[in-house]
Amino acid sequence: MSTMLETKNLTFYYPAEEGRKATAALRDITLQVEKGSFVVVLGHNGSGKSTLAKHMNAVVLPSNGKVYVDGRDTCDESLLLEIRQRVGMVFQNPDNQIVANVVEEDVAFGPENLGVPSRQIRRRVDDALAAVGMSAFARHAPHLLSGGQKQRIAIAGIIAMEPECIVLDEATAMLDPVGRREVLETVHRLNREMGITVVLITHHMNEAEEADRVIVMNDGQVVMDGTPRQVFPRVAELHDLGLAAPATVELMDQLNREGMDLPLDAVTVEECADAVCRAFGIGQEE
Repeated sequence: MSTMLETKNLTFYYPAEEGRKATAALRDITLQVEKGSFVVVLGHNGSGKSTLAKHMNAVVLPSNGKVYVDGRDTCDESLLLEIRQRVGMVFQNPDNQIVANVVEEDVAFGPENLGVPSRQIRRRVDDALAAVGMSAFARHAPHLLSGGQKQRIAIAGIIAMEPECIVLDEATAMLDPVGRREVLETVHRLNREMGITVVLITHHMNEAEEADRVIVMNDGQVVMDGTPRQVFPRVAELHDLGLAAPATVELMDQLNREGMDLPLDAVTVEECADAVCRAFGIGQEE
C-alpha cells in the first residue's frame, strides 16, 4: 500500500504568552498512514491528538520536522489547495462547518469554491448525500436536523470535494449515542466502499474497535501504535495514561483479576460474549 499521510520528526509549539517559555504540543512524531486504511487516534485532553489532526491538511504547520500529504510537503504554500483537496477535515461542532440555509446548497459550497463546473457540482452533491444516507434531506434547513444528521451533512460537504482522505477531529464528541453511531457507520462505509482513508480523532475507546490501527498519544508523543487487539490488552498501561480500554476488555480484565483466564484481545461485544460463554461452558454441546 502507498502512503497517504506521513510525519517526520514532527514537533509543534503553540505561541507562548509573553515572558513564558513555549512547551511542545507535539514532540518528534514520525508515522505513516497508508491509503485506504482506517486509523483511530486516542488520547486524553491535551495529549496532542487534535494538534496532530490539524497538521494533516495544513491547518497548522510544523515548528520542526515535516508533514507530507500524498508526498506533498505541507510547508509548500504553492501546494496548499492541492493538499486540502486531498484531505478533508470534519470538526467537533457541525454548526461551525454548515454555511448555507439549505442542505444541498451547503454540500455544494466546497465544489463551487474549487471552481467545479455546475453540472459536475450537481452530480457531486447528489452522490455525496447518497453516500451519507441524507438524500431525502436535500431541501431541508440544516438547523432543523439532529446533531448526527448535521455531522453527516458536514461529511457530505467534504465528500463533494472528492478527497482521498477524511480526518475527523473529535467529530462525535458533541453527539448522543444515536448520532455517534450514525457518523461512525457513515465513515466506515466510506472507507469500505469508496476506499477513502479515514483518520478518526476521539476519546471514545469503543469507536476504535473496528479500526485497522490504533494510535495512542500522551504528552505530545505516540506511546502506543498497533491493531486494536495489540493495543487494548495493555489495560494497565492505558490506565496509567488516564484512559480506559473498551468496556468489553475492561470486563474481561476484571474477571481475570478474580481468577479467570479470558483473552483480552476479544475486543468486540460478540467476541467478549463468546469468550465468557466458553469460560462458563455455556452453549457448549455435551
